[in-house]
Amino acid sequence: MLSTTKATKLKHNPFLLFSPFLLLYIILILKFSVNDFVGDEIRHIYFANNLLKGFYSPPSPHVNLAIGPGYPIIISPFVALQLPYLCIKLLNALFYYLSTIFLFRSLRLMVSFRKALFVCLFWSCNYVMFNNMYYMLTETFTVLLVTILIFCAVNAFNSGDVRQTKKYVWKTGLVMGFLALTKLIFGYVILTMLIGSAILWLLKRSAHNYRKGLLIAAIALGTTLPYLVYTYSLTGRFFYWGTLAGNNMYWMSSLPANEYGTWYPDVAKDTLAQKNNPLIRIKRIFVPGAEDSLRLHHQADFNETYQYDGVELDDAFKRIAYRNIRSHPLKYLENCVCNVGRMLFGAPNSYMIQKPGDLVRLPPNGIITVLSLFCLFPTLRNWRKIDYSIRYMLFVAAIYLGGSVTGSAEIRMFGIIVPVLLLWIAYIIQRSARINLAFYEKQKSQI
Repeated sequence: MLSTTKATKLKHNPFLLFSPFLLLYIILILKFSVNDFVGDEIRHIYFANNLLKGFYSPPSPHVNLAIGPGYPIIISPFVALQLPYLCIKLLNALFYYLSTIFLFRSLRLMVSFRKALFVCLFWSCNYVMFNNMYYMLTETFTVLLVTILIFCAVNAFNSGDVRQTKKYVWKTGLVMGFLALTKLIFGYVILTMLIGSAILWLLKRSAHNYRKGLLIAAIALGTTLPYLVYTYSLTGRFFYWGTLAGNNMYWMSSLPANEYGTWYPDVAKDTLAQKNNPLIRIKRIFVPGAEDSLRLHHQADFNETYQYDGVELDDAFKRIAYRNIRSHPLKYLENCVCNVGRMLFGAPNSYMIQKPGDLVRLPPNGIITVLSLFCLFPTLRNWRKIDYSIRYMLFVAAIYLGGSVTGSAEIRMFGIIVPVLLLWIAYIIQRSARINLAFYEKQKSQI
């Protein structure tokens, strides 16, 4: 009787069920975190300090909106208290642990306990995502926001209580809005969802789910309005999210045959403008001659673009990118295909040395990819029978992934949307697949 009670308590307490992973994540961060700034870490600290000083970007013409304010808002108290950066990194352990909790709670509303447990164990052990924990980067926090969004959306579309439904509609919109402030690409996801939901609701006003979807997108957009008003005051442009889009598109439209659209975001103004400075500051392992090739192919473009700063620099990169795409659309399409490979498996990358260790990325994302392809047919065949919250989140994922493919992306950008895919896969398997691991006994032939 006691063992049954304990099992029941464990079964209904995901915080206890997945607590060993929280300890694991803390140990991993303590072991593998480094003192040097890596990637966008220095940007997040820079913008957190700006927020503490009462502004976010320098004024025009030196506008800097390289990242959204979501994550800097979260870490600004730690920066204000001058706590060690390790404390900020340790937040990632809590973020990823809580993402498992919210994913589990969402799954339990859709599938059996066993399937929810299995999926969350897979997510908890997804070592491809662990590398993001060791740094002050947005991915782990974004993953938490995505799982909270899933949980709120499932309740918003399935709660039988009117008050609960309204509460979760507001929560879903607020979380989606803050998600856009953390990962700026979701701003365009919100706009697309707003337009799509409005069209569907106008076509069929009796469908309450379309109205809910419209309200969620409207609330999400409203959540981002203070930021968009601020960017308008700096740039004079409506719906302007960031100043790195042009740089991203420039690398994505790269024309040389041996370049595949890999983004080099840390190619700074003073590195290409001066011949004696190194081209790349980021810590990457390049093949011999990579720096010379990059100079040969891009020096003239950077000499042109770096006459500008801020928004004008962003515009200059966009002009070159659009020119490249118009003149060589098939090369851009090839780079988009390569982008899919980078998002799923981290390859191919321009001028990068391939290592045997890169193969460890294949199993987790390979499993997700194969299962996603398996689920496509039953999803399309039974589309109207699928719970609307699943369909809604699938649209969010599809718009995000589609937008990410058109701009240079990395494997970490696929990882943040994986919880949506796991929810969808578990739901489809729960309703369509029957798996029996035991062999059927052959009937004995009768003589």
